[in-house]
Amino acid sequence: MQIIVGLGNPGGQYARNRHNIGFMAVDEIHRRHSGFAPWRSRFQGEVSEGSLEGTKIMLLKPMTYMNESGRAVGEAMRFYKLEPKDIIVLYDELDLPAAKFRMKTGGGHGGHNGLRSITAHIGDAYRRLRLGIGHPGDKKLVSNYVLGDFAKVDAEWIEPLLTGIADNAGMLARGEDSQFANKLTLLLEPEKARRPEKTAKAEKADKTAAGPGEPSTSLPPQADMPQRTAPKGQSHIRQARQPKGPQMPTSGPMAEMLKKLLGKGDS
Repeated sequence: MQIIVGLGNPGGQYARNRHNIGFMAVDEIHRRHSGFAPWRSRFQGEVSEGSLEGTKIMLLKPMTYMNESGRAVGEAMRFYKLEPKDIIVLYDELDLPAAKFRMKTGGGHGGHNGLRSITAHIGDAYRRLRLGIGHPGDKKLVSNYVLGDFAKVDAEWIEPLLTGIADNAGMLARGEDSQFANKLTLLLEPEKARRPEKTAKAEKADKTAAGPGEPSTSLPPQADMPQRTAPKGQSHIRQARQPKGPQMPTSGPMAEMLKKLLGKGDS
C-alpha cells in the first residue's frame, strides 16, 4: 500500500491558491480514476481509497492547515504500518519555474512549512513530486504570492500538468519515478524530451564557420593549396633531385668550337 499526499489549506477561500496545487493534483487523480471511493474524513484529513496498476492507494489531503500537515501523514502511516518510502507528497515549489516539476526522494524541506511538519513526524526519506509555481522575486512577497490565486492564464499549463500527473499516477504507484518523470516531460515538453538526431548535430558542426543564412566557406582538406604532380612512376622528391643538363651556348666562338668537337656541323 502507498499513500499519495496532496498539500494545501482547507476551505473554499484557498481552493485556487498556488499553495494548494498539491490538493488540486490529488483531486485530479481522484477524478480521473473511477475506482476511488468518495472522499471521507479520517486521519485529520480527507481520504479516498482505491488502486492504481494493482497497487492499493490512499489519497490524503490533510485538513490541519499546511503548517501541521505532518500530523495527518504521520497518523495514517503509523496506522497502516508503512515506511516513509511508501509516502508520496505532492506540493508547490517556489524554486521551480511555473509549469516545471521534479521528482525527488529525501532531502531537506527547503523552507516549505508543509514539508517541515511532515519531516518532523516521519523523517525525510519520503518521495516528493515538486510542482513549480515560480517565485515572486522578493522574499517579502512570498507569503502573499503563495496564498494568492493562480491567474486565469495559468490554466494553460496547470490543466495539462495535472492531467499528465493523474493519467500516469500508476507509475508512481509502481515506484517508477524516473519513468514517470520522463513520460510527463514528453507530454509537456515533447521538443525537449526528444533526443536530437546525430545528423542534425553533424550539420550544425558543418555550419559553424558560416553566418546565419550563409553557405559554409570552409574548404575540403588541402583544397586551398595547389598540388604538384610528379611524372608517372617518380616521386616528387626524385623529380626534384633529377639533375638538369648543361646550358649550351648557341652563338660565338665557343659555340663553333663545341659544334666541331661534338660533330654537329651546319645542316
